[in-house]
Amino acid sequence: MNERVFKVLFLCTGNSARSILAESILNHAGKGRFQAFSAGSHPAGAVNPFALEWLSKQGLPTQALRSKSWDEFAQADSPRLDFVFTVCDNAAGEVCPVWPGQPISAHWGIEDPAAVDGDDDARREAISKAFHQLNRRIGLFMSLPIRKLNAAALKHELDDIGRLRQQGE
Repeated sequence: MNERVFKVLFLCTGNSARSILAESILNHAGKGRFQAFSAGSHPAGAVNPFALEWLSKQGLPTQALRSKSWDEFAQADSPRLDFVFTVCDNAAGEVCPVWPGQPISAHWGIEDPAAVDGDDDARREAISKAFHQLNRRIGLFMSLPIRKLNAAALKHELDDIGRLRQQGE
């Protein structure tokens, strides 16, 4: 008997770095238990080249990654989502579309590596930091007994994961 695959959407305003990193991490680490997507409220139209470089260096696939609008996931024929995570504070404050599947949502704010001023090394460091924060949170998410928790308990756990930033992650 096949277990159900949980569908997860990571949201950010530009869908160029943080949400892209999260999509790649979960699709790789989830080993078929999860199917991750990413999108933005105002997509940049291109994936941050430093994010692609970092993912490639980590051995994660990048070929299917693209910057896209969250409207793609709000259609009647869109994947029925189980979870929606905002990874930037701007997207968390926006009025989101109604998602098919009535997913459980949480905010996992991560500083925007695409907004870092400075040389290429500073930009790479910002991508690395965001990657490691997301990787840790996604690891905690994947370790949750999702099938055993009711929606309220699961929402509480997901919110706790999002508060790691405030605890000095």
